[in-house]
Amino acid sequence: MMNPDLNERIIARGHELFAAIADRKPSLFKRDHWAGKVLDWCMRQEDFKVRMFRFIDVFPSLKSGDSLQRHLQEYFGDLQDLPEFLRWGLRTTGVTGQVGGAVLRRFLARNIRQMARQFIIGETPGEALRHLGRLRQEGFAFTLDALGEATVSEEEAEQYVAGYLHLIQRLREIQEKWPALRPTLPGSGGDWGHAPKINLSVKPTALYSQARAQDFNGSVEAITARLERIYAQVREVGAFLCIDMESHASKDITLAAYRRLREQHPKYPHLGIVLQAYHRETEDNLDLLLTWARKKGLHLNIRLVKGAYWDLETVLADQNGWPQRVFTDKAATDANFEKLAYKILEHSDLCDLAVGSHNIRSIAAVLEMARALRVPEERYEFQVLYGMAEPVRQALREVAGRVRLYCPFGEMVPGMAYLVRRLLENTANESFLRQSFVEGEELDALLADPRELARRKAAQPRPTQPALGLLPPFRNEPSVDFTRPEQRAAFAQALSQVRSRLGASYPLFINGRELTTEKTRASVNPADPGETIGHVSQAGPDEIAQAVTAARDALPGWRATPVPDRAACLLRAAQVARGRIFELAAWQVVEIGKQWDQAYADVGEAIDFLEFYAREMLRLDKPHQPPSLPGEDNRLLYQSKGVAAVIAPWNFPLAISCGMTAAALVTGNTVIFKPSSLTPVIGWTLVELLGQAGLPPGVFNFVPGASREIGDLLVEHPEINVIAFTGSLEVGMRILEKSSKATPGGRHVKKVVAEMGGKNAIILDEDADLDEAIPAIIASAFAFQGQKCSACSRLIVVDALYPALRERLVRAVRSLRLGPADNPANFMGPVADREALHKIRAYMDLAAQEGQILYQGKPPAGAGYHVPITLVEGIRPEHRLANEEVFGPLLALMRAADFDQALRWANAPPQALTGGVFSRSPANLARARREFRVGNLYLNRGITGALVGRQPFGGFGLSGTGTKAGGGDYLLHFMDPRCVTENTLRRGFAPSAGENHANGG
Repeated sequence: MMNPDLNERIIARGHELFAAIADRKPSLFKRDHWAGKVLDWCMRQEDFKVRMFRFIDVFPSLKSGDSLQRHLQEYFGDLQDLPEFLRWGLRTTGVTGQVGGAVLRRFLARNIRQMARQFIIGETPGEALRHLGRLRQEGFAFTLDALGEATVSEEEAEQYVAGYLHLIQRLREIQEKWPALRPTLPGSGGDWGHAPKINLSVKPTALYSQARAQDFNGSVEAITARLERIYAQVREVGAFLCIDMESHASKDITLAAYRRLREQHPKYPHLGIVLQAYHRETEDNLDLLLTWARKKGLHLNIRLVKGAYWDLETVLADQNGWPQRVFTDKAATDANFEKLAYKILEHSDLCDLAVGSHNIRSIAAVLEMARALRVPEERYEFQVLYGMAEPVRQALREVAGRVRLYCPFGEMVPGMAYLVRRLLENTANESFLRQSFVEGEELDALLADPRELARRKAAQPRPTQPALGLLPPFRNEPSVDFTRPEQRAAFAQALSQVRSRLGASYPLFINGRELTTEKTRASVNPADPGETIGHVSQAGPDEIAQAVTAARDALPGWRATPVPDRAACLLRAAQVARGRIFELAAWQVVEIGKQWDQAYADVGEAIDFLEFYAREMLRLDKPHQPPSLPGEDNRLLYQSKGVAAVIAPWNFPLAISCGMTAAALVTGNTVIFKPSSLTPVIGWTLVELLGQAGLPPGVFNFVPGASREIGDLLVEHPEINVIAFTGSLEVGMRILEKSSKATPGGRHVKKVVAEMGGKNAIILDEDADLDEAIPAIIASAFAFQGQKCSACSRLIVVDALYPALRERLVRAVRSLRLGPADNPANFMGPVADREALHKIRAYMDLAAQEGQILYQGKPPAGAGYHVPITLVEGIRPEHRLANEEVFGPLLALMRAADFDQALRWANAPPQALTGGVFSRSPANLARARREFRVGNLYLNRGITGALVGRQPFGGFGLSGTGTKAGGGDYLLHFMDPRCVTENTLRRGFAPSAGENHANGG
């Protein structure tokens, strides 16, 4: 793309631009301002930077002086080295009463507001318009962006649209008073002779609260419909509209909405799209746009930026096991920026370019590339963020003339997220502005060719994690990524494939052979009970006896099988499941009503259990040597317990079944697996996976059947050594009681590994971020219809936040779509069966008696087992709804006086499975860690979705027997430990430690 001569001209132009801004400094970095002092300390102390940015983020939610003083102490009170402006604030916290709090609030509010106004042009449209007039007098154009794009409901999305419609009318009234900027033609009316005076930027995800890649087409349609309403007024006033690009999750949806809107109005050219250079896919996106536009005869407007969500993108990719979608090196992003800019300029007959960067190297590159390609000036302009790099924008105004400022406006609270992003950019070690204006980096380094820098970085060796023997370290199975069209297509195809196989017959599997019985049971689709998933043979007493005999007879050989061979069976099963992951997920959609993403996650967790437990057993198989004194040798060994009965639930029909089974198998036990009567066809898929893994006959036996007929037979059978159960408290306690009774001639005490559900609570502190909390609450309470043992059923809200939470939560829940799970547009589907439906409805009737129904939706029409989402308020700790597990989409709101009471209420029920806290108070988060006593506590995130290895799962109290599935000690519950001690002293002689003395005698 670029020859050496062009690179030399870029460097020369860069030196000219640096000369033009010499001895100038952006106001943000001036230390005589409060903001400048803050950033100076942030760039010198990383710990202070993290605390300060988090404090700025929480500040607008601190409504009282007491709360403000407490947070200031919590964030900064333990730091020894503080700037004077904060030491004064901390001293002020010692001033008691309302006076001290009021003084401190005024001081901080004034300075934080001043910092926010550095980047935000106004809090109201009127204030923004006044500042826009001043900017235009200085010779700068603008694009205006409304903050507050975190919409959690359709009502908020409508408010976002209404705000833009109102803004356009205000701009329409005032634009006639604005002279055109540097018109090139007499009477042209537009800026620079071609550009509309009014230029707006809009966030597409703010237009539809339910936008999800899983429902790609529905998201595009909904966003486009609201975009069209804004764009209609944009066209009417002769303005320009740019569709902003946000995170990768919405990138392709945004591009599709842009293309659709552009095609609908081919004659109106003033519609733009943003492309982000840090995305590895952006070049392909650009090529497709250019090809499409040329074919359709459409003109494009592209704003090219580096990208503002780098931290988010890299963290999400790591957490979900995805390949990095963004360049992880800044030089690679800069190089891609130049590459993309060159390609756009090459197509200047088709496409206008808006250059969004403060980087002198990037700006110089565009200027010189445009000159080399002889691109007309009206085909490109420069855009910089309002409040940043004033010297750069002033120099650009003189050199290029066409400079547009990106100007956000809006209220303080939604503006904090934008403010923190800007502060992070300015204080990052690789920030061009920091290196240029603070650290005085050498110009040659700042102007170096980013392609060469990226090549050097890529050539550096990368650290690797140690492996476990021949196995790589454990990694969770990657989450489904529905932004990838091939994954959406694969899921749809798998559903079609599964539907073509409905109604088949499924046998038992005992001693390596399939066995059919006269008695069968039909498994049905809970979204359409008239649709039969399969006819499944049912085990009775005879079949249970056969299975126990087969497992008992296979035990000696399987127990003696070397651990690496047992582990290899699990790894082979994992590989088979990985190859069938979409099909296995599709079975869950039709047999139990799981949504696409929920079903895929279930299969991914099953794979994780197989991979993790294989590695864990290899670790435990290494010799364990307790402390030994001279003359003795101590060895700790593990052996399997014997025959294991695995009694599985229907809500995680493959993941939990596979996890309990894999743990029992890899530790040397043989297994009798009883799936839930609601999900026996999914249970059969586990037979297929383990069958392809090469297990010997009798090691794994599959006995579907009614719990009332065969459950007690398994639990009470004298040759069952260990029982792994997940299900209700009632059944779990029955198993514990029956298994504790000694049998005549019995030779063991039965081990029960039981997980029995919870009455889980999320606490919302007064300073909780509702933009983050509400989506997490909805996912925790209503994903998979609330049918998770970890689901949130109590929402405990501190009094000061309750009114705001109540209003926004109702709006958000009202926006959810309900219907069959095979439609990816539906957030919530049917409950498990008719019995569950009646039970949940009974609890909803109870809700009207114990509290006040805050919201109750309408279930979709049809024959499925659908129940409405219900919110009930006024619930107190003594109510049944605060203590009994509902296992459905019913959320009880509890209004606590303060955080102390919220913690007491959270701990009140006898269950102790999961819990969560949303708070930005370091002290309250620390208290929650100490005092919120549940098996899995989640801070500032949803309370479902524990991942194998990372969040070992399980509770205590009446939630279970204290085991942690997916944890380092889980396998120990399936084995008996043995300690072997040898006296190594012979005739007064003891070998030194480490010698092979076991063979001496």
